Amino acid sequence: MLTSGRYRSRFCTEHSNGEHLINVTTNMARPVLIIEDDPDISESLKYNFEREGLSTVTAATGEAGLAAALNEREPPALIILDLMLPGMSGTELCRRLRREPATRRTPIIMVTAKASESDRVTGLDLGADDYITKPFSVRELLARVRAVMRRMDETTSKTYEDDNLQIDFDDIRVVCRGQKIKLTNKEFTLLSVLARSADRVITRQQLLDNVWGYSYYGDARTLDVHIRRLRQKLGECGDCIETVVGVGYRFVGCPANA
Repeated sequence: MLTSGRYRSRFCTEHSNGEHLINVTTNMARPVLIIEDDPDISESLKYNFEREGLSTVTAATGEAGLAAALNEREPPALIILDLMLPGMSGTELCRRLRREPATRRTPIIMVTAKASESDRVTGLDLGADDYITKPFSVRELLARVRAVMRRMDETTSKTYEDDNLQIDFDDIRVVCRGQKIKLTNKEFTLLSVLARSADRVITRQQLLDNVWGYSYYGDARTLDVHIRRLRQKLGECGDCIETVVGVGYRFVGCPANA
């Protein structure tokens, strides 16, 4: 892992070149909570986020991060979470945050030096919305923040629609190229979970938890069977679900050129 001084230098270089960072929505009234024990990295993130119009709160330990996340007067809009923290680890903190009603749906972006596929899958299974490995640029992190916040806005929508596929989440209706598709309740729930997180990889465990419930201990292959049947029933729109080998699935929609 690079030293904090090298991280700081990299952050400053982007600005010294006069390069404008990707614009992030600045109307978030609530702050971004940065949970990072390295003071140089924390300070650099705080400076760059606030430069983009995002208010921030910082915490250097897992315990302090938990307290800040549960602050009723200033709840965070999004959490940047380092995994390697003193005291309560980032993984344990993520578990705690996902158990708390106040933070169950708060977006979490994990920032860590752990770069293996198993580490990424573990982080996503814990409930993280995104995972970025060190070293990283502030430009990339801000772009990911914007993407996560955009997805959060989309999950509140009552419908999904592209050139070929329409999904009404309230009326439980799916139409592909003008043809109504008949789905079972389980198939529709599976499609809804994927479509509400369009373009985001959903791990197999997350899908099992969200569709079959946290108490499900059956054969994980049932997910693959349901995905295969769902694709078959969607027909020409079946390619809207993409397999991410070794991780899970991603909803990519059904645009006109599909």
